[in-house]
Amino acid sequence: MSKSLISAAAAALIAVVSTALPANAGAVLDQVQAAKRLTVATSSGWPNSSFLNDKQELDGFEIEVAKGVAKHLGVSVKFVTPGWDVIVAGKWAGRWDMAMGQMVPTKARAEKFDFPAIYFYTRNVAVIHKDSKATKLSDLDGKVIGLVTGDDAAIAYARHNLTLDWADEKPLEYKFTPGEMRNYENTGLQADDLRLGDGVRLDAIITDEVSAQGVIKAGYPLRVLGDALFPTPGAIAILKGDKEFSDKIAAAIKSMKDDGTLSKLSIKWYGIDSTAE
Repeated sequence: MSKSLISAAAAALIAVVSTALPANAGAVLDQVQAAKRLTVATSSGWPNSSFLNDKQELDGFEIEVAKGVAKHLGVSVKFVTPGWDVIVAGKWAGRWDMAMGQMVPTKARAEKFDFPAIYFYTRNVAVIHKDSKATKLSDLDGKVIGLVTGDDAAIAYARHNLTLDWADEKPLEYKFTPGEMRNYENTGLQADDLRLGDGVRLDAIITDEVSAQGVIKAGYPLRVLGDALFPTPGAIAILKGDKEFSDKIAAAIKSMKDDGTLSKLSIKWYGIDSTAE
């Protein structure tokens, strides 16, 4: 085999191996700066977070936050939309540099990813009818509570067996004990039954704060009871091992928090500030 063929084969092998390994310190940042472009994996079907607008362009909270990170890095931004299962598998092979999508930074995921910054908190709340006499969360003891099938965290909270497996989790306090739990396909169906009246079909529902405020804004005669039951953090994700790149992203999000940009974006897209715990 000629030297040129050997060199080409060796280069190809190195390329394959390098994409299979965690990022080396500075490697991804160097690549982004050299290309003058940050490639971001996100979704195209998640209103109001990341979705295609009327111009068939990606828009939403996640998109604007990613653009803010790119601006801080002094580069342009390109979006790609692989499936969420592909993103969380961690086998990116250099196809994108960073993932948006409020990934929960669990301890299992931390084996594959670094999480430079938490930029969003999904706060789960209890919602009651406006006519409810409940004034505190413990008033829901023994009551009929609506839950969304597939919302594993809310269901586990209602059953008092929720495990918070992300870093720096705080001790969890269960603020009430349901008497009966009923499952629904989505928050809209939960709210439809609750709006019929206090105790007609449900006494309360557990849902995320953004969804709760959405149905209330739509005219449903409901209100949030008490403080959030528990917050779930959402983080930016990158492949493990590039501290320089991680630090740059962390600095970008800190800057957006410090100057109020992150809060304004959350209020713009969700109607509430969900950027602080």
